[in-house]
Amino acid sequence: MSDSFPPEAMADVIEEIHDAVDDGEETNVGDLLDAMGRSSFVPVLMVPALAVVSPLSGVPGFSSVAGIIIALVSAQLLVGRKKLWLPDILRRRRIPSHWLERATRSLWRPARWFDRHTRPRLTFLAAAPFDRLIYLACMLCGSAMPFMELLPFTSSLAAMAVVLMSLTLLVRDGLFALAGYSMIALLFTSGAVLIF
Repeated sequence: MSDSFPPEAMADVIEEIHDAVDDGEETNVGDLLDAMGRSSFVPVLMVPALAVVSPLSGVPGFSSVAGIIIALVSAQLLVGRKKLWLPDILRRRRIPSHWLERATRSLWRPARWFDRHTRPRLTFLAAAPFDRLIYLACMLCGSAMPFMELLPFTSSLAAMAVVLMSLTLLVRDGLFALAGYSMIALLFTSGAVLIF
C-alpha cells in the first residue's frame, strides 16, 4: 500500500488489515502496518489497539508487543516525525493468519457502529495543541499495557481508549476523545485502588 492511503473510517482500517493478512500460516507485523502506509500514523496507531480489543488479546505477550508499538507510534506523533519507524525486532514478529482473520471478523460490526455514529464535532480536541494530549494519553496507555497483562482485560480497556482517541484523530470527532480520557481516568484510578 502506498503512503497516500487515506482511511476515513474505522471500517477502512479493518478492511486494510483484512486485505494485508498473508494467505500463508503467518502474517508479518511489519507488512501489516505497512499496509496502512508509512506516513499514515493514525491508522497505524489504531491497528494494534484494535487487535488488543479483539480476541487476540488472549494470546500471551501479544498485548505487550501491541502496547510497545502504540507507545512508539504515539511518541513519533508527539515529536512530529513524517515517516514511521519501528525496530526490526517488532516488525519481524509474526502472527498466525487465522488469528487475524478471526480478529477482523469480530471487529466488523463494532467498526460499522462507530462509523455510523461519528461526525465532526468538538473538532478543536483533534487539532493543535489538544492533539498533543491525545498523543500523550495514547503513549501512556501503550507504555502501561505490558504491565497490564498481569490483570485480565485491563490491557483491552487501555487499547479501547487508544481506539477512541485515534478515531478522534481520524474523523475529527472530539466526543470520542472525551470518552477515551474518561476510560483512562477510570482505568488508572481503579488500578491505583487495586495496588493500594
